[in-house]
Amino acid sequence: MARRFRRHPETTLAKAFGQIRADYNAAKITRFRKRLTGVASRGSGADYHYRSEADHLRMMELARSFDRNDMVVGQGITRLIRNVLQGGIRLNPETGNEDLDKDLARRWRLWSAAPMQCHKAGKFSVHTMAKLTLRHMIVDGDICNLPLIEGSLDQAEAHRLRTPTNTKRNVVHGVLLDNHRKPLEYWFTADDLDPNTPLARVSDVKTYPAHDEDGNPQVFHAYLPKRFSQTRGVTALAPIVDPVGMHDDIQFAKLVQQQIASCFAIFHQIAEDAEGAADEPQRGERETETLSDGSTRTIEGIAPGMEIYGEPGETLTGFSPNVPNPEFFSHATLILTFIAINLDLPLAVLLLDPSKTNFSGWRGAIDQARMGFRDLQTVMIDHFYQPVYLWKVRQWLAEDAGLRQAAGGGDVDIFGHKWRPPSWSYIEPNKDAQGDTTITRSGLDSRRGVLARRGLDIEDVDRETIDDNKRRIVMAIEASDEINGKHPGAQVDWRELLPDFAGKMGKTVAKPPTEK
Repeated sequence: MARRFRRHPETTLAKAFGQIRADYNAAKITRFRKRLTGVASRGSGADYHYRSEADHLRMMELARSFDRNDMVVGQGITRLIRNVLQGGIRLNPETGNEDLDKDLARRWRLWSAAPMQCHKAGKFSVHTMAKLTLRHMIVDGDICNLPLIEGSLDQAEAHRLRTPTNTKRNVVHGVLLDNHRKPLEYWFTADDLDPNTPLARVSDVKTYPAHDEDGNPQVFHAYLPKRFSQTRGVTALAPIVDPVGMHDDIQFAKLVQQQIASCFAIFHQIAEDAEGAADEPQRGERETETLSDGSTRTIEGIAPGMEIYGEPGETLTGFSPNVPNPEFFSHATLILTFIAINLDLPLAVLLLDPSKTNFSGWRGAIDQARMGFRDLQTVMIDHFYQPVYLWKVRQWLAEDAGLRQAAGGGDVDIFGHKWRPPSWSYIEPNKDAQGDTTITRSGLDSRRGVLARRGLDIEDVDRETIDDNKRRIVMAIEASDEINGKHPGAQVDWRELLPDFAGKMGKTVAKPPTEK
């Protein structure tokens, strides 16, 4: 029989719900959760969090200092860029016309590899500009590539996007927005302007329209946003400012400590009743430091091979510390791990040292890292390669009447193309290739799916494979006809010139007759 409960007469439904705790712990301020400063209690857009232009520039310069001076960060960023871009992202035009595809591929290859044509200063190829663009996105937060009428690219670094203090328009650190947050103009300072110099007048900036009359981008603004409402990029090193600074300080302190521990000295102990003891003997190079209260103190340096004289009756004891101590290595590894994960790099890749993990750990870390590499490849295609290529095709169309005529065909899409980002080699080539073969033969996945996981397109692979085989077969047939024409009794089959095809086609190659 079900039990019946009697409700207390003063208990109401509203009071009962009021006593149930169903809110988020994270919304409550406790001694374990710090109160955030500079955060709007009713929520805010992403631009609100770097609303101070001075703070935004300060973060940027701090990240640049890490890239220049830190013994780990700069090398880690370089390693990340090398993994993402490798030898460059290749263009594959797909206009629907084979001859037109070859022509566009040739034009792009010649232009992109010639610094004097593709770069305003004539110093960098497109591949080098891509590497620098990705570096600026990571270190500075963003970078603007500017297409010029003469057909080359110019660059405006992030610190040149500034907002004059006298404007009342909707400008976020140099980017003028409409009511829907769509960029209308980009405002750049002169290249030689000191970032700390106040920018007071709108006339001190040069404006670039974000799009032309047809809606094509005129400024290729590359950055890595984390929110839809984010107009400018923020350095990827922002979360690890403290760990990077601590790591640098710890390394410097340990090096100094090691130097001190490596010094050797002669200690002279003088008896109290000894005569001729020097007053306050100098033990090293001295310098005087003035303190905040006006008093001074003498700092005495040390050097290898110095002699230290004690005061009469003073006992001197040498100290030989364990440098570095055992705890140092684990702590340094922890800080390096913080740096590595914020760069989407396994620690073993950052240090070029996989000795602290086994093969399975190395493989798992590499597989996870490659997901981030592919994501950055897509970002580079969207923010750099594709807008640059489409801009060049429009320029070529405007300059070349023959190209315009070819583009007017019914089935031709002059702007059709694909990008082939570089992939990565197998970690265990034989086992990995055998595993892919087993997957496709057993029907667990298609060739298309297997190739896609390797960063390859099945249509590109099959087309290139067939084209390569066609070229080899035609060359072999022509060579065999030439041999048989000069030596009729030889009867050389073309398959003899390609022995790997003989087994695949299941045909026995005719052997030439032996001379009697």
